[in-house]
Amino acid sequence: AQFSFQENEIKLLTAEIERLKNFGCLGVSPSLEGLRDENAKLKYRLNFLKKSLQEERSKSTKSMININSCLQEIFGAAIQAAYPDLENAPLVVTPSQQPKFGDYQCNSAMGISQILLKTREQKVSPREIAEKIVKNIPANECIEKVEIAGPGFINVHLRKDFVSKQLSSLLINGVQPPAIGKRKKVVVDFSSPNIAKEMHVGHLRSTIIGESMSRLFEFVGYDVLRLNHLGDWGTQFGMLIAHLQDKFPDYLSVSPPIGDLQAFYKESKQRFDTEEEFKKRAYQCVVLLQSKNPDFIKAWNLICDVSRREFQKIYNCLDITIIERGESFYHEMMKDIVKEFEDKGFVQVDDGRKVVFVPGFPVPLTIMKSDGGYTYDTSDLAALKHRLCEEKGDILIYVVDSGQSVHLQTVFAAGQMIGWYDPKVTRVAHAAFGVVLGEDKKKFKTRSGDTVRLIDLLEEGLKRAMDKLKDKERDKVLTPEELKAAQTSVAFGCIKYADLSHNRLNDYVFSFDKMLDDRGNTAAYLLYAFTRIRAIARLANIDEQMLRKAAREEVLVLDHEKEWKLGKCILRFPEILQKILEDLLLHTLCDYLYELATTFTEFYDSCYCVEKDRQTGQIVKVNMWRLLLCEATATVMAKGFDILGIKPVQRM
Repeated sequence: AQFSFQENEIKLLTAEIERLKNFGCLGVSPSLEGLRDENAKLKYRLNFLKKSLQEERSKSTKSMININSCLQEIFGAAIQAAYPDLENAPLVVTPSQQPKFGDYQCNSAMGISQILLKTREQKVSPREIAEKIVKNIPANECIEKVEIAGPGFINVHLRKDFVSKQLSSLLINGVQPPAIGKRKKVVVDFSSPNIAKEMHVGHLRSTIIGESMSRLFEFVGYDVLRLNHLGDWGTQFGMLIAHLQDKFPDYLSVSPPIGDLQAFYKESKQRFDTEEEFKKRAYQCVVLLQSKNPDFIKAWNLICDVSRREFQKIYNCLDITIIERGESFYHEMMKDIVKEFEDKGFVQVDDGRKVVFVPGFPVPLTIMKSDGGYTYDTSDLAALKHRLCEEKGDILIYVVDSGQSVHLQTVFAAGQMIGWYDPKVTRVAHAAFGVVLGEDKKKFKTRSGDTVRLIDLLEEGLKRAMDKLKDKERDKVLTPEELKAAQTSVAFGCIKYADLSHNRLNDYVFSFDKMLDDRGNTAAYLLYAFTRIRAIARLANIDEQMLRKAAREEVLVLDHEKEWKLGKCILRFPEILQKILEDLLLHTLCDYLYELATTFTEFYDSCYCVEKDRQTGQIVKVNMWRLLLCEATATVMAKGFDILGIKPVQRM
């Protein structure tokens, strides 16, 4: 269906070219500049369409098939054929929870029964509706048989040769993204710490979630712009610069040795709160900074650079890629934002402030203070407009804590109100998240009550990961390099996974003991499971080249119930990704990886991959199709880890 438009156009163009040939008027120059007459343009268009159709087909044959989407198309067509007059008929297809109910279930009959009763006063049993749907199922390559169960559930059994073929395609082509249509531009706003303040545990969630979302969008082929909306502008820089001038008077010629920027910030804040003269000078410094005085711009850059170096240490640890685009980037745009809202009649003056009321939101946006200064509201509106109108973003994701929800929804609604975007065309979403709690279920703090510094947390993670590895006596079997790689993989992988495996909308309890436990749904368990799976072929002396050859030649037999269960589980990967693209909830991927690992364990316990002589330990037989199932499992797990930003190791 997706190629039918291009195929029809090719047919029409081919017919037109044949007609022109009969008149003897088709002369074509090979260069684009030479295509002056209509005939040549037609032929050029035909060649272009053929080439693009081939490219699309090649891309789609390599894409992993989303089986759930395929079944939805099949049942959608069946429902349409059975009830052609029924608009927006419910389409419900889900994986079956128990093997006796098949592999998938279509549960649309109950919903259709209710619609027929409400809209047409027709009382039709769901089972009768299910029978009608089943009769209209079109010919397809994936369904072996269907059964109607209970009041009208349609149980779907997949064809084994179809599943086997998809697994072979995965092994030959690697893990490919599902086909998702037109390439889009995605802007992800995440991390966003404040200059002159250290990154704390509160920044952990935004940084980890934003990085993972960016990786997912990149994997499916979107053009992703990762933005760090730093707090690098505003009145606090007045006091910081004034304090810098006093403490390091020669800062213009000698780089000031600011070791602890947090302490420097606290000193300047204390002076600002207690010394009236210093406070006045701080305000003057803000004015001079905003008027772009070179000496004050240099002081501002010095302070920003100290922070950048500290932030980068954390980004390096967590393998974060991000472009800095702080509030200062939008400063020059803010006066135009105020003018645009004024020109369109949205501005009201309230006690000297310029405010914008957005329908449906109780608190207005303040776009200019009574002293003529701008606010966070102004910079957020400027950032929104730039991302929509200059960056041409199709999807904008703001990974910001839940406390900012009302503010961001008001800003988005204001952008919609003024006509910057249409929500039916452009997706602007707040990916909100809850807070990190300590084991006492209160906001995560140090014993002295201070906010936990993120760098301290990461260092503690490294120490605990090494202790765990030594408890398991890994230091006796791994080389120093392998031990170090395992330490960083476990430490940072566990911290990321502990965050991502929880529904981001909820608060979660931070516990090193739980996240480093190698049992249950943790990164420690999954990383260990992955290294074990990768070792199976290696210990059987089967290398990558042999596996690649087998993938092209072997048929994956799925006769054992555990082989069948694992094969289907592997192929659910595209539908998991599709769901996350829609709801931005990454814990679904973590749950899936855990399910895949436990399903693999069931398979491995029941099905011999490598058979050995019990006396000698010599390999007697290698069941290659089962080794290929091991390889397919590991390949999908590796891609899942990559999206989550977790680095597995070959030996643990």
